[in-house]
Amino acid sequence: MAYPDDLLSSGEHVVIHKRPHWKVLVFPVFWLLVVVALGTYLAGLVGDQSWASIAWIVLAAIAVVLVLWLTVAPLARWRTTHFTITTERVMYREGVFKRTGLDLPLSRVNSVMFEHSLLDRVLGCGTLTIESVSDERLVVDDVPSVEKVRMMLYREVNDNPSDDFHPQGA
Repeated sequence: MAYPDDLLSSGEHVVIHKRPHWKVLVFPVFWLLVVVALGTYLAGLVGDQSWASIAWIVLAAIAVVLVLWLTVAPLARWRTTHFTITTERVMYREGVFKRTGLDLPLSRVNSVMFEHSLLDRVLGCGTLTIESVSDERLVVDDVPSVEKVRMMLYREVNDNPSDDFHPQGA
């Protein structure tokens, strides 16, 4: 999916656009299955009772609330989180109702680090940390193909040198 062109300046192009890794959806899917299975089991238990219709309505209401809270909300957060590298900047956007974002010009990037655990390496994701010249840090968790993203960012930073960018020690 392409990043919205109206957020880009003229001449700016998207190099990489990522959402968090699919692993963040494992628990929401797990909770969906648990709520459906437990709700179905409990609905079957009360099925022979005289008050079954009231119990089914209560169970359905509880199940809807739990599914919204444990599955739909995390899915919406995942869907609205974007990590984008363009030819001019790094952008990070997240949020459904309260939208937050950070733009970091490539000329201000001082260092790019990645970290991933054994499980992250198996799944192909990790944490990307970008430090700016002003000691700001952008830490992005669950970045798919984190090593490739770090390499692409490093390439973009070095391909777009700025007059005011001086690496430490230079």
